[in-house]
Amino acid sequence: MDLLKGYIDLDQKSLASARGTHAEYHRKILTKLAGGNARYGCYGLAVTIFSLGIFRDLLYERALRAQPSLPLLMGTPATYFAYALLAAGNVLVLSSMWALGITGTYLGDYFGILMDAKVDSFPFNLTDAPMYYGSTMSFLGSAILYAKPAGILLTLEVLAVYLVALWFEDPFTAGIYAKREREMAGKGKKTS
Repeated sequence: MDLLKGYIDLDQKSLASARGTHAEYHRKILTKLAGGNARYGCYGLAVTIFSLGIFRDLLYERALRAQPSLPLLMGTPATYFAYALLAAGNVLVLSSMWALGITGTYLGDYFGILMDAKVDSFPFNLTDAPMYYGSTMSFLGSAILYAKPAGILLTLEVLAVYLVALWFEDPFTAGIYAKREREMAGKGKKTS
């Protein structure tokens, strides 16, 4: 850690980083607030998540601006690597949003708005969580581009939060789709 001493200012308040979708699935709170329309509830959540994401990105940029730079990260190779991470990360995020649509991207399955089938085309053929990993790549690219070791530390924190979220989200989402399959199978038996 002595290597980074002087390059990460842990006293900066901006370095500190600031979830109820399960409640929507079980209690339909956002759907009720949207007049009983699940799609409107999902769109409201989408606007909220998107807006908070922009606010998060502004806080991240502000946190980086207030931090010391590491000269090792200021060279041309680091700059090219940073731009490559930013480009690849944004491709993963934007292409996954394109593949899923608004309700697929913003937790429509928690509102009962389910996809017909699991998306397995690009970028989901590379990873099951392209938005999370793409976003992490973009954070890391920004940290390197601005030559800020504190940004690398924040990127690791973002990745940890995403991994914890996946630990909860993946089984929960799989359960939603498994329930639909059981219900469809049950209806098929009743009509036979």
